Amino acid sequence: MPGQYPDPSPFGLPGQPPAKDRKKLWIILGIAGGVVLLAVVGMIVLFNVFGGATNQARGLADGFTKLVIAGDSSKAYDDYLDPALQEQLSKEDFLAGVESLKMNDTCKPAYNDVKAASDNGVNSADIAGVITCDGQQIDLAYRFEGTDDLKMTNIKLRPKT
Repeated sequence: MPGQYPDPSPFGLPGQPPAKDRKKLWIILGIAGGVVLLAVVGMIVLFNVFGGATNQARGLADGFTKLVIAGDSSKAYDDYLDPALQEQLSKEDFLAGVESLKMNDTCKPAYNDVKAASDNGVNSADIAGVITCDGQQIDLAYRFEGTDDLKMTNIKLRPKT
């Protein structure tokens, strides 16, 4: 009949090129998207594991330093120092050393370097920084170690030269 169009063929309308098969393109895009998604998830997990340990180390250092600055050095000694360090450093020597630094409520800590690591189930954290008090600066360096509950195994608090 005149004016009537022929039935479309399975390859598109007459006179048009056949439709392209995009199945391979979607497979490639799906694989690439999956790889990107796995990389992002891996980075998030890695950041949370190491970021969490770093935050825990910073929290330990901050808790200890705030007690020392506030004049509650006895509690800092009892709560944070590892028994092995307590054997090397008597409570009296620790208290006398902290008192000689003449810290007061104007003192503010700044942690310049915080590193956390885990080796065979033993966690460790090294923290370094400065406590600034009314024009004087005190270098600090702490090392915490342990499996679940980290305790201070090394300490340095001395006026900056």
